[in-house]
Amino acid sequence: MNVRRVVVTGLGALTPIGNSIPSYWEGLINGVSGAGPITRFDAGKFKTQFACEIKDYNPLAFFDRKEVRKFDPYAQYGMISADEAITDSGLDLSAIDLERAGVIWASGIGGLLTFQEEVGDFFKGDGTPRFNPFFIPKMIADITAGHISIKYGFKGPNFATVSACASSANAIIDAYNYIKWGKAEIFVCGGSEAAVNAAGVGGFNAMHAISTRNDDPATGSRPFDKDRDGFVIGEGAGALILEEYEHAKARGAAIYAEIIGSGLTADAYHMTGPHPEGDGARRAMKSAIDEAGLNPQDVEHINTHGTSTPLGDVAEVKAIVALFGEHAPKISINSTKSMTGHLLGAAGAIESIATILALKNGIIPPTINHFTDDPDIDNSLDFTFGKARERKIQIALSNTFGFGGHNASILFKKFND
Repeated sequence: MNVRRVVVTGLGALTPIGNSIPSYWEGLINGVSGAGPITRFDAGKFKTQFACEIKDYNPLAFFDRKEVRKFDPYAQYGMISADEAITDSGLDLSAIDLERAGVIWASGIGGLLTFQEEVGDFFKGDGTPRFNPFFIPKMIADITAGHISIKYGFKGPNFATVSACASSANAIIDAYNYIKWGKAEIFVCGGSEAAVNAAGVGGFNAMHAISTRNDDPATGSRPFDKDRDGFVIGEGAGALILEEYEHAKARGAAIYAEIIGSGLTADAYHMTGPHPEGDGARRAMKSAIDEAGLNPQDVEHINTHGTSTPLGDVAEVKAIVALFGEHAPKISINSTKSMTGHLLGAAGAIESIATILALKNGIIPPTINHFTDDPDIDNSLDFTFGKARERKIQIALSNTFGFGGHNASILFKKFND
């Protein structure tokens, strides 16, 4: 089989620290925290009363009133970021083969707010079934992929990936593989999530998974810090345009980076907890490096999963130390979740974007909110604490892991051609 090169030609983002790619990047390099008191609902009785919400969002700036009623927020976010990415890519839709253009879009949960509202209304009523006819199509996790394809006429492979917090990394990897294998020339891929609602916050509270630092929300997400007490739930979307290299070159596309390897593994260990030694994470990173034909010593930057959970951060650091050995302290490591919070199924997309922009711009975004070293973490590693750092890099990994033991690593290369 002729394995083809795959490049990134467009980016789009809607995040808690920026509603576009330029503002997102500015927030990242300036170490901005997206956390604050919840405004989406009255969280006064919840253990956690803060989150990383999108700021200044008005759906009517993007959709008419009929569309707003048809699209759950998670779908709205996805369509907005996809539109930015397509525009950014410079694609002329009249000049491409739409049957060779596809959409793979992820969400870990899908239309949770729609489900909450529709089921809640039913049980508050008299038992008569009066469900919105858009209930099911608003809720299902694949519908955003469908909406994007309908809007732009993309007729190639079209589906959703669901692997909890690894979902959008899986979407990117699937799109990469489909292009590499000759199944398509172009993909819109990424993910979106809108779980800052009573069901989302209440459910994660019940699991003791999210921070309860209500007195200081801005420092709630503390990856690798001794006093971390869980992740901070976030919302938003990230979109990437992946394209076969020769196709992109022929149309004169601006290229951000090249994807050169991917790794997908399972912990096969626990429903929500990571393997304590980071076995699955280590194997995912190694698989990505092996696929690219590189050595661990070639990796210069890792955007970690780095959720700020007591178990997860330790396991990921152990995986890095086990794989990279003496080279590990030379890698610029960070967790952008310290700023954005955890976007669940959209995390892999916005963090891949952060990794790509770090390669392109020669700047490693910081890990903020570090106050106390954790004795269970190898603190000889370079976690890029506090401030962004200039560093010209060529090879970088983005890690994303999910409940169920799903592990995904994507290896990016700075585009130099």
